[in-house]
Amino acid sequence: MEKLEQYRNYVKQVITEYAQLGSAKDEIEQQLIFDTFGDHYQLMYVGWKNRKRQHGCVLHLDIKDHKIWIQHDGTEIGIADELVKLGVPKSDIVLAFHEPLVRQYTGFAVG
Repeated sequence: MEKLEQYRNYVKQVITEYAQLGSAKDEIEQQLIFDTFGDHYQLMYVGWKNRKRQHGCVLHLDIKDHKIWIQHDGTEIGIADELVKLGVPKSDIVLAFHEPLVRQYTGFAVG
């Protein structure tokens, strides 16, 4: 249970830190969505810019079977590397945005 709570804290930390990189003057709202009951975590961009609607997921991570599943990573930094820097072993990180047959070649968990 301690590992699960630690992973929840790490996921919230990396998403929050990434969200803080944006400009405070930006017209786009950054929404942090933390479902700790279902273990779903997202960073969404919502708003209007240049008369165009902006709505999209930047980061989506889940915790399943005591592993962190990166469902979507729209960052340039690579959120998996940030989790590794915090001490999460690669064997506990699944790059779910890769096809299951390809995951064995990523250096991370397959599922």
